[in-house]
Amino acid sequence: MIPVLKIMHVSPPESKLKSPDGKKRFGAKLLDILGPGGVISSADELIAYDSDALTGYRIKPEFVVLPENTGQVSRIMRLCYEENVPYVPRGAGTGLSGGALPAEKGVVISLSRMNKILEVDIPNERVVVEPGVVNLWVTNAVSSYGYYYAPDPSSQIVCTIGGNVAENSGGVHCLKYGVTTNHVLGVEMVLPDGEVIETGGKALDRPGYDITGLLVGSEGLLGIVTKITLRIIRKPESVKTLFASFDRVEDAGASVSGITARGVIPAGMEIMDNLCIRSVEEAVGAGYPTDAGSILLVELDGPVAEVEAHMPIVEEVLRKNNAIQIKVARDAKERELFWKGRKNAFPAMGRISSDYYVQDGVIPRSKLAEVLGNIGKLSEKYGLRVANVFHAGDGNLHPLVLYDSAKEGEPEKAHELAGKILEVCVDSGGSITGEHGVGHDKKRFLSLMFDENDLDTMNLVRCSFDSKGLCNPGKVFPTPRTCVEPGMKPYRENPIQKSGLGEMY
Repeated sequence: MIPVLKIMHVSPPESKLKSPDGKKRFGAKLLDILGPGGVISSADELIAYDSDALTGYRIKPEFVVLPENTGQVSRIMRLCYEENVPYVPRGAGTGLSGGALPAEKGVVISLSRMNKILEVDIPNERVVVEPGVVNLWVTNAVSSYGYYYAPDPSSQIVCTIGGNVAENSGGVHCLKYGVTTNHVLGVEMVLPDGEVIETGGKALDRPGYDITGLLVGSEGLLGIVTKITLRIIRKPESVKTLFASFDRVEDAGASVSGITARGVIPAGMEIMDNLCIRSVEEAVGAGYPTDAGSILLVELDGPVAEVEAHMPIVEEVLRKNNAIQIKVARDAKERELFWKGRKNAFPAMGRISSDYYVQDGVIPRSKLAEVLGNIGKLSEKYGLRVANVFHAGDGNLHPLVLYDSAKEGEPEKAHELAGKILEVCVDSGGSITGEHGVGHDKKRFLSLMFDENDLDTMNLVRCSFDSKGLCNPGKVFPTPRTCVEPGMKPYRENPIQKSGLGEMY
């Protein structure tokens, strides 16, 4: 018998935190679950949680809670469900799309104390961790066995696995090895009503729907992950890293397409333009030529014979695309320095601009040169500098729009320019996000890619997990619409209702 799909369509519940007495009683219940050390409620301390790394949006939560185990997470979420209190899961707060922006009159559930590596299973090449484990800790835990964890966001020294799962994070080596979803095999998750479920496991393929695949990248809208089973891979036999400098960033972009067209898939390919090069050199001293228009970092890995065979091909393509200088890292120390420069590009940008807005869009590799040219035209049109640093191999752009918040109207202009860049990405066959998620910031652009039916379908999935719309509300979906803001959208009978398989109310 096919079960009836019930899609809850309800008015936003009245939060108990809207009245002082309700807030006081709710706080007492949180203290009963977590004790005094697990609940933050003072105005001064709450400021530290009023945004993630996209600091342009700020909302101070009513409470921040710090659970230490799955049972406590379950009790907190059940309490929120019973009291109609919205909540937002939070990892290290390094997200750049406002995905961990607190909800009005809501609670932030920080997973920072759930930071244990629970199991290292080398024979099966698996590691089981809690969500607050820092990305780099996984590699550190298995490095002595000859293994590592491949997804490596630039913030990997601080970002957490739970946040990586929520955003389906990528990184410099995801061109060859895939993003987070390719390395998460199973999770334990607490549903919005407090029920604990497990999906997937250590095996690569399990029967039934791929619920784990659905949860990775769901941006915390379906529940809170409390345990994650990860796949680790062996360190390559050989690694060679080089950078090539160019007069024009378009030539660096053309080199990326040229290398892959020759059948070479590097572990990573990253591009930085002159603005980034100069700021990074001042901050890190990675050895990049500051007079170059751009540099392309290329890393080859694999068996020695394969790397040695591919290196001349890469160098030939680079020279064909007008490379000025090609420099191969002499040893592991210099290789680390090359990557240190790239991974510090965002923070180093503060040396040349007081404010910047990080955008995240994806385009087909073959469109790199064209899109970079269009970004340059937009920069001129708006009179704002745009620095480009990005995962060139998989077409994941990270343009940084530089502005001065002290100048009237300039923040708004930067915001508009960043949106125009996303329109260019979509018009080129790309996407509005690669690895930073949609979050609060880019929900306004979701309709560039999806029509009403697409959005309704995604909302049906969301509502099947979170019937009250309490879990990370106000993220991903354009508002006002559907289950979270009824009355703001004209009612139309859903095809699922019409077929008799579901009902909406």
